[in-house]
Amino acid sequence: RETVLITMAARIEEAIVPDIECDVRAGKINLPEFIARCPAHCKESKQQVYGTGVFASISSICNAAIHRSVFDQRVVCTVASSPTGGSLGKPKKGVIYPSTLDYVPSRPTYVKTDAKSAVVNTPPPTTTAPEVTTTTPEPTTTTTTTTTVPPPPTTAKARAAAHKIRDAGELKQKKQAVKCVIKRQTSSPPHLRDISLTTLAAYCKVDLAFLMDGSWSIGKRRFKIQKDFLAEVAQVINVGMAGPMMGIIQYGDEPVTEISLRTYSSSRDVKSAIDKIVQKGGLSNVGKALSYINKQYFSDANGNRGGAPNVAVVLVDGWPTDKVEEASRLARESGINIFFVTIEGPDENEKQNLVEANFVDKAVCRTNGFYSLPVNSWFALRKAVQPLVKRVCDTDRLVCSKTCLNANDIAFVIDGSSSVGTGNFRTVLQFVANVTREFEISDTDTRVGAVQYTYEQRLEFAFGQYNNKVELLNAIKRINYWSGGTSTGAAITFAAEQLFSKSKPNKRKIMIVITDGRSYDDVRAPALAVHRQGVIAYSIGIAWAAQDELEYIATDPDKEHSFFVDEFDNLYKYVPKIIHNICQEFNSQPRN
Repeated sequence: RETVLITMAARIEEAIVPDIECDVRAGKINLPEFIARCPAHCKESKQQVYGTGVFASISSICNAAIHRSVFDQRVVCTVASSPTGGSLGKPKKGVIYPSTLDYVPSRPTYVKTDAKSAVVNTPPPTTTAPEVTTTTPEPTTTTTTTTTVPPPPTTAKARAAAHKIRDAGELKQKKQAVKCVIKRQTSSPPHLRDISLTTLAAYCKVDLAFLMDGSWSIGKRRFKIQKDFLAEVAQVINVGMAGPMMGIIQYGDEPVTEISLRTYSSSRDVKSAIDKIVQKGGLSNVGKALSYINKQYFSDANGNRGGAPNVAVVLVDGWPTDKVEEASRLARESGINIFFVTIEGPDENEKQNLVEANFVDKAVCRTNGFYSLPVNSWFALRKAVQPLVKRVCDTDRLVCSKTCLNANDIAFVIDGSSSVGTGNFRTVLQFVANVTREFEISDTDTRVGAVQYTYEQRLEFAFGQYNNKVELLNAIKRINYWSGGTSTGAAITFAAEQLFSKSKPNKRKIMIVITDGRSYDDVRAPALAVHRQGVIAYSIGIAWAAQDELEYIATDPDKEHSFFVDEFDNLYKYVPKIIHNICQEFNSQPRN
C-alpha cells in the first residue's frame, strides 16, 4: 500500500521540473522522486477530486494541490510504501475515504487533453503554479531515495518511448492496486500568512457586512477613500453565492442599508453599487449601527445564508459618538463576529473626548488584537485590505461570537438494550430530538452525532452528516431499535473514536449518555479517557440505571452533569435543565 502526503515545504533542493497536465493523477507517476510544476491554467479547470481531507491516487495532483490551498506555493508530495506491498486490501482503520468532491471555479475554461500526451510534451507555464515533490522512503528506514528526473523528450521517437515506459508503469501500479492519499491538516487554508489572497478567497464563505462611517467629520475626500477601500475588498474576496456575500450599511445619526447581502452576487456589481453611495452625514453612532445589524440586517429576508458565519466590519473615523459595549455584546451573542477598523484614532489629548473609554476593547473579542485593526492614516487604509481579508476569512478563528447554542459537537450515546423496549426507545428518541431542537444546527454551528449500543455499537450518524435541523430531526426519528445487552463502557470508547476524534478544534465536545441499567463492562476507564480529551459528559439514567456508574460517566461536578428519572415518560422534564446547564457552563468561561 502506498500513500501520498502533501505538506508545505520550507525548502526544497533545486531539481529538474517536468511539466505535467492538470488531469495527471498521482497513481500514474511511477518514479521514486520528482518535482512537478502544474500549469497555471489548472486554476480554471474542473476536475474530480476524491475526498475532502484525504484524496485518492485517482485524483489529479494539480487539483488536489488546489484543494489543499497551496496553488502558487511549493508543495512536497511524499510516497510511503508498506513493507509488505501487495494489494490495497481493507481501508486503514481510523482513516475516512470520503466521497467525490468537485473543484468548480468561477470560469471553467480548461479543456481536458489526452492523458497520454499530457505528461511529457507541455510548454513551460508562464506564471507561478504549485510544485509537487514526491519522495519514496525505504519501508524499514527513514532515509529517502532520490531520482533525478530528466528533461522532457523533444523528439517524436523519444516521446513514444516515454509513453511506453509510462504506460508500463501505470500497468504496474494497477497490478499492485496502489492506494495514494493526500492529507490536509485543517478545514481552513493552512499558513494563511503565506498563501495568495486569490487562493484564500476560495475558502472564504462568510456573510460579510461593512459598517461604513458616513459622518460629517470624515469629509468628502476621506469618504471617497473609504469607498475605494470597500471596492478593493469586494474585488479581492470574489463575491459570489459559493463564497463570500458582501453588504454595506452606512451609519451617521442613523444606520441605512446601502447594499443587502442578497442584492449582488458578483464583485463587479458590488463595486458599481459602492461607487453610487452618497455620504449621509451626521454623527458617528456606531452603537446604533451595531444594534441595527443585530436586529435587522442578518436576516433570511436580507440574504443571510445560515450556514455561513456572520461577520460585521466597523470602519470608524476617530471614535464613536455613542456607546458600543452593550450593542457589541448582544451582537456577538447572536453569532455576529465583529471587527473594528479604526482610522486616525484618538491621541492622548483627545481621549478625554471619548464617550466610552477603550471602546474597541469593549466591542471586540480580546484575542491578541485579531478582531481590531488600527490604521494611522486614511491614506494608509489601502494597506489594511490584505490583513483584514485574511482575518475575516479565517473561519476557524471566528469563535468569540459563539454562543452556547452554536458552538458544540454533541454526541448522543443511546442505550438500545432489550430492557428498554420499542415503545420506551421511541420516547428516548423524542428526548434526543427535544434537546437537539434547542441548538442552532449547521456545519459552522452545532453539529450532532449519535451512537446506539447494546453489546455492540452502531454509528447512527456522524458530526456534520446532517447540517440543517429538519434533516437532523428526521434522522433521529429514523433510528431503529436494536435490542441486546448493555456495554456502556465500550459505547463511550466507540463514541470517542468515531465521533470526537473528528471534532473541529473550535467546538465544545459534549457527550450525553442515556441508559436504563447497569453496564456489563467497566465505565470508569472509558469515561476518564474522554474526560481527559476535553469532552463534557452528561449521564441520564432511567429506571434500573446504577447511580455510581452515572456519576463515573458524568463530568465533575456530578450534580450538574448527572440526572436520574424513574420512568421513561419523565425524560422530557430534564430537557430545560440540560440546556440551562450547558449554557451556564459555556457562559461562565471568560471569552471577552
